[in-house]
Amino acid sequence: MNPDSLAGPIVTFTIYLGLMVVMALYFYNKTKSQSDFVLGGRRLGSLVTALSANASDFSGWLLLGLPGAIYASGLGEAWIAVGLASGFLGSWILLAPRLRVYTERVTDAHKGGDSDSLTLSAFLENRFNDRTRLLRGISAAIIIVFYFFYVASGMTAMMSLFDQVFGLNPVLAVVIGLGIVVAYTVIGGYLAVSVTDVVQAMMMWLALLIVPVVAISVIGGLGGVVDGVNERGDNLMSAFGGSTLQDGVWVDSETLGWVVILSGLAWGFGYFGQPHILARYMGIRSLKDIPKAATISVSWAITAMALAVLVGYVGISYFDTPLEDPEQVFPRLIDALMNPWVAGFLLAAILAAVMSTADSQLLVASSAITEDVYKGFFNKDADPRFLMWLSRATVVVVAIVAALVALFGDSSVMDLVGYAWAGFGAGFGPVLLMAVFWKRMTWAGALAGMVAGGGMAILWDYIDEAFLGWGLYAMVPAVILSFVCMLAFNGLGKVSRQMEADFDRVEAEVKNGGRDEEPTATV
Repeated sequence: MNPDSLAGPIVTFTIYLGLMVVMALYFYNKTKSQSDFVLGGRRLGSLVTALSANASDFSGWLLLGLPGAIYASGLGEAWIAVGLASGFLGSWILLAPRLRVYTERVTDAHKGGDSDSLTLSAFLENRFNDRTRLLRGISAAIIIVFYFFYVASGMTAMMSLFDQVFGLNPVLAVVIGLGIVVAYTVIGGYLAVSVTDVVQAMMMWLALLIVPVVAISVIGGLGGVVDGVNERGDNLMSAFGGSTLQDGVWVDSETLGWVVILSGLAWGFGYFGQPHILARYMGIRSLKDIPKAATISVSWAITAMALAVLVGYVGISYFDTPLEDPEQVFPRLIDALMNPWVAGFLLAAILAAVMSTADSQLLVASSAITEDVYKGFFNKDADPRFLMWLSRATVVVVAIVAALVALFGDSSVMDLVGYAWAGFGAGFGPVLLMAVFWKRMTWAGALAGMVAGGGMAILWDYIDEAFLGWGLYAMVPAVILSFVCMLAFNGLGKVSRQMEADFDRVEAEVKNGGRDEEPTATV
């Protein structure tokens, strides 16, 4: 960006970052316990839950990764958006209602009575009456490991943004961006994260609308965009893929069409296992709020992804010289087309996308360490206020480790997100679906499914590269293996009467639309 044009972004970024901290300070006094810090006391309404789920989900991937993928490879990458839209809708319909009820009503495996499980790990332990605590330990390990990579993707996007706008070196960019995220997450917890997510979601959507509209008017309409894309490559408009950007030129790709489609659609299954998104389902006020929240959330997601795809195509047509880094297509369009003050707002939307996901992920990772590791294995009677402060401390620790992964790793935003998305989707997705729908499922099946799914997500790329060369997304084989292992090993465990009673009680409550008494929503 031209040094003379930095005033707009500097002022806009400062106002935006200051607003995030002010909002966190407002919610500081409303966060009085570990339940408040982790799930906001389960009292969020439809609008906040819906937009918070979106903002915590899409991250810098939506404004950098997806437009960059379309810019580099064309319409074949849009299958990811199709898969995500389908999976997101499916998770709201199939998982959200049952998970909301089950996590609050399931009997505590060790003390009896309703458990009010605050984390997925605690829910799995209580759902399957696992007194060995293997489920809690393994699931917490999966959460912590994959979140290092997921948060690192946000840090990578942040480094790229600050370099593009201000020319900052990576270390300084991470210190500034991560410092603000950690500050408002530590101060305000779940409530601050959720409400700031609403502001961030609105900024992201507006930015994705404004940039392509202005660019299309400059290029000469949609016809001009299509003509420009066709001039760059023959297969960029093909839904079956076939093009990739190499050394500044779009060339035919050897990727098989079925692999492109299946890999893209498989991203959708990831929604059934993402802890930071599932936390929104667990924290909504009541079952009655879920249909409205789902409508808002899925509508936002579909339109935002469609606009992100359009941004990628606009970039192909607009720039005469191909970009060295495809993931810079959105900020480069902003720099080329916008008044510096408008550009400042739009670039702040990219920062908002990064922060809105990083804060939620830090919150879930810290709760896994405090609730599932410290409380679960070392101090089961820990004071809730002490746990809240311990959670705040672990947010800082997780953030530092993720920053180191981003600084010393060598992966793109898309690669890091894809790796973590597959790990969570395959490690938790099949297990959670079966847990809320299959009455006869046992702890043995759940453990086998988690280990198999998460393990295959880690190993698949190495297996594929060494022996197959398909280029198939790890989610596909990992999910299949998870279901197979669940069914194969389920018989090694037993279903207790308490597990059956809990299942029947939850089913009845879901069918009846929830209990009459509902907590008062604060936001």
